[in-house]
Amino acid sequence: MSRGLRWGLIGTSDIAQTRVIGAIRACGGAVEIVHSSSADRAATYAHANGIPAGTSDLPALLAAEIDAVYISTTNDLHHPQSMAALAAGKHVLCEKPLAITIRDAREMIETAAERGLVLAANHHLPGSPLHAAARDLVRSGRIGTVLSARVHHAVLLPERLRGWRVESAAPGSGVIADITCHDASVLNPLLGRPRRVAALSAHQGQWNAGAEDAVMTVIEYEGSAGERILAQTHDAFTVEFDRTSLTIHGTLGSIHISDAMTQDTHGTVTLTTATGVELIPVDTSRDLYEIIIDAFTAAIAGHGQPTASGEDGLAALRVALAAQESARTGRMVGMD
Repeated sequence: MSRGLRWGLIGTSDIAQTRVIGAIRACGGAVEIVHSSSADRAATYAHANGIPAGTSDLPALLAAEIDAVYISTTNDLHHPQSMAALAAGKHVLCEKPLAITIRDAREMIETAAERGLVLAANHHLPGSPLHAAARDLVRSGRIGTVLSARVHHAVLLPERLRGWRVESAAPGSGVIADITCHDASVLNPLLGRPRRVAALSAHQGQWNAGAEDAVMTVIEYEGSAGERILAQTHDAFTVEFDRTSLTIHGTLGSIHISDAMTQDTHGTVTLTTATGVELIPVDTSRDLYEIIIDAFTAAIAGHGQPTASGEDGLAALRVALAAQESARTGRMVGMD
């Protein structure tokens, strides 16, 4: 596997500081420069994280000797900043959602393809060994024909992360753009083609006067043989005392993943069939973001695909946008 990617960070984010910088370095890469709209913040962030340079000049970052950028700015900036990076010949790992419109996401995908560059969405869950194990169980027929799935992804959003995520005036804010798109990144490769979505959202946090912070959806999928599969999700920023989970039901059994929707890999996978309950062995020792960076690095070297490609990011975005429209209008939204 190729090593030694030189990275630029676009965005002085919490996730870059707590997850991605360490993963880049663990995978043999180096973070050379970081960009913020504030020169002071860029310099402070660079110093705090051992990054050689900080800048508020995006063209200067893109002119630096780097191979790839990681973009973790607010959602409305993902498209223009990705397009600038692609135009400069840089590979792009972009935070989810890939963009805030389908048209913008498609332009990013098409531009990357035209320039022979790798574009990936930083959906962390598809690369999890827990979800890989679930996909293997489904593909191998262990639960027969898939009937339904249920995601519980209700958590308490830490105060330090609230900001623009729940500001109603911020483009791409709210729980659907932040969490429901993650659910879709897991459900899409597991269940097939999403066809229509119904959603109800609410404001539940006493601390939140902005965008919706809780949503429940029902998503209809079309399986490979044309079968109708139903998925249900509960996503929230307001639930403190529970664990996340994913359950998949089939005609011959059910799969349950505990701690399924976290940023770590420490959950468990159980398979229940007519013969009883079986704990599926899964190696959860690897850091999830190292898995993402390794796959992205390998894809640049021509080996395999990112854990979530640009196309995967677009597919997840389509579900999230349909859920937003359904919650806004009170109507079921088709995705054709």
